[in-house]
Formats: sequence, structure tokens, C-alpha cells
Amino acid sequence: MTEKFHSGFVALVGRPNVGKSTLMNTILGEKISIVSVHAQTTRNKITGVWNGKNSQIVFLDTPGMHKPQSKLGEVIRQNTVDALDEVDAIIFICACDDPLGAGDRYILSLLEGKKVPVILVLSKIDLIKKEQLLKKIEQYKKLFPFAEIVPLSAKSGENIERFTGIIESYLPEGPKYFPDDMVTDQPERNIVQEIVREKLLLRTREEVPHSIGVFTEEFKERENGKVYIRCTIYVERESQKRIIIGKKGTLMKEAGKEAREEIQNLIGAPVYLDLWVKVTKDWKNKTYLLRELGYIERK
Repeated sequence: MTEKFHSGFVALVGRPNVGKSTLMNTILGEKISIVSVHAQTTRNKITGVWNGKNSQIVFLDTPGMHKPQSKLGEVIRQNTVDALDEVDAIIFICACDDPLGAGDRYILSLLEGKKVPVILVLSKIDLIKKEQLLKKIEQYKKLFPFAEIVPLSAKSGENIERFTGIIESYLPEGPKYFPDDMVTDQPERNIVQEIVREKLLLRTREEVPHSIGVFTEEFKERENGKVYIRCTIYVERESQKRIIIGKKGTLMKEAGKEAREEIQNLIGAPVYLDLWVKVTKDWKNKTYLLRELGYIERK
């Protein structure tokens, strides 16, 4: 008798910097979502596909929930809220080394009344003692009727296999949405601009990371077999442009070199990466640019 196939969509939600992208990358065994120490690194819903023996989990790595400060912030928040109505299960992620805060309570208020199982993941368990973890579990149990509570560590891999097994048990019978060799539905152009943005995020601080937007203007193979990629980096002020370029262009060169190497590994071909910085005042509140950058869907 043939075993039934189970599949479904699962949203990863939580406050900024709780490790959603790191967890998804660990589960998939490949880097799909960019990671940095800055809050709200993920700005779009990133889809990652995991295949079990008789199952397929489609993860939606959503942006960290935060109070919007711009039209971009509002779009990011709405994208996350919309994702909660498109899935078969919701994974609420909290970092063990973070105290339970107003942000967690706000997200839980959005999850109330959802007709799908909500699973709590307590991440980064490698950072606290077992006694502290048990207290955390009891604390969260009193807040919400979670279907399951799973402590794990994406860094060490502890409980990752158990976690995917638990999700599988909640999936409905369904089709295989993506082929076995497909890890994400993100177009290469989108992945490229996210890789470039990550390399810049890792080298900047304060207000600069939140003011960076990257758009892939060109992506084409040339006759010599090299892939030519041109990206525009949007910032809001001339001072930010100077920071991103760096002294004698060093910051941009370093970020570009690292991004190019990662993109070459991704597409399996030599790459010429051409980066340009453009100052567009208040770009985070311009609808046409948010649409171009992929934060608002084209109609």
C-alpha cells in the first residue's frame, strides 16, 4: 500500500533578530535568506522548500514584526500579516536569550483565533541553561495554547530533525508543490540583490542598513560566457552614499567581491558584478520604487 503524501505551507514569524532566517537556512542545508545582526534584515516573504520521505514543507520566512516607521515598514508588516492567512501551520519563534516582551505579545494577539496549529520554537537554546529553558517554557505555556513547544538550536543542529518531524505530523494530505531539486521559488535576480544587500549590511551600522535598497537592473549572459549583473543600490542621503562607497571605494569593493563570489557559486558561472549607488530621498515612502524593488506586487 502506497503511503499518503503530505504537504503544506508553513509561516515562520517572530520579532526581528530571533533567528528565523538562520533556522530556515539550517533546515534546508542551503542559504536562502540573508542573515545579519541588524533587525529587519528579511524584507520579503522568502520561500524555502524542504522534502521529506513522503512530505514537502514550504517555509515562508517572513520579515520580523515591528512598528512601521515608513511606507516600506507598513508594506513589510502587511506582507507578514497576509502570510498568516495563506498557511497550514504557523511557527512562532522566540530567542531564548531574549526576555518575553511587548513585541511577542503583539504577535500572539495576531495569532489568536487562527484555525491552523501554532507551534512555538524557542531558538538559541545553546545560549542558556536547562533550568532557565524550563522556566521559559512554563512562561509561554501560560500565554497561548500552542500545539507544540520545540526548543532547538540552529547553530548546533539540536532538535532540528525533531522539529521537521513535528511539522510533518500537522501537514494535510496534498500534492508536491515543487520539484525535489528546487529549494526556493525566488528568481535569481531577487536572490542576487539580497546577497548584495547582505554584504553591505554586514559592513555598515546605525541608520545606514535600514536605508539600503538594492535592485537588479540587468542580468544577462555575454558571448564570453560571463554573466553581467548590474545592481543599483538606493540610499536616502549623500552621507550614506559616501559610507557605502567607503574610503577610496574600499567598502564597496570588498562587499562587491564577496557578493560576486557567492553569486558565482549560486549560478555556476563567472560573474561581472557592476554596482552603482543612487541617492533617492525618502525612497522608503515611494510606492513606485517599493514596487520596483519587489516589496509591493505588480498588478
